[in-house]
Amino acid sequence: MTAASPASVPLPRSESAPAASTGGRRSLAAALLLGALGAAVVLLASGRTWAEGAAAVPGGAFPLAVEGQDVTGAPAALAVVGLAALVAVFAVRRAGRLLVAGLLALSGAGAAVTALLGASGGTALDEKAAKMTGDAAATAGSLTHTAWPYATAAGGLLILVAGLLALWCGRGWPSMSGRYERDGSPRARKAPAAPDPDRPEDLWKALDRGEDPTRDV
Repeated sequence: MTAASPASVPLPRSESAPAASTGGRRSLAAALLLGALGAAVVLLASGRTWAEGAAAVPGGAFPLAVEGQDVTGAPAALAVVGLAALVAVFAVRRAGRLLVAGLLALSGAGAAVTALLGASGGTALDEKAAKMTGDAAATAGSLTHTAWPYATAAGGLLILVAGLLALWCGRGWPSMSGRYERDGSPRARKAPAAPDPDRPEDLWKALDRGEDPTRDV
């Protein structure tokens, strides 16, 4: 008996490539969803009332309320940066993608931290009390807080997770710029078509180019 040739032995099919492709699509979809959702939550929650209080005025108390944008504009600004970085992740490759993914993660972390630091809203309420009463020393009392600062922080954490996914799995994601890039190899120029003897205009064009229109006749 003769040994079977290597070409006739069936090779096992590799399942690693389809699995990696599926995992890449899942991580890509998760990053897009988390990043977009987190930015939307931050922008929405930053426009809601974060804290309420009252300023003492003659004859009673004047109610006060401050929104997230009055307390700090950092979370909303960082959410916009995060959205831009989320889009830019697909426009760059290699080291550029890592840098943009890091920016995405940092913008989410910054939005969460600044929202938590401004959760009390006390400084913004005091400033509003001084403005409404005309007394620079006036302060707000009877402070109450809402859950919107913590919702803002949660949105920042979603952006952070999207950035971490881009850092960890972004190497296998597709790039928008890849299809538009040239490989740098010279492209062959098409030779001009031979002039048609039955078309005088082709003969004149060949003469203008310095060619002999009778060479192929």
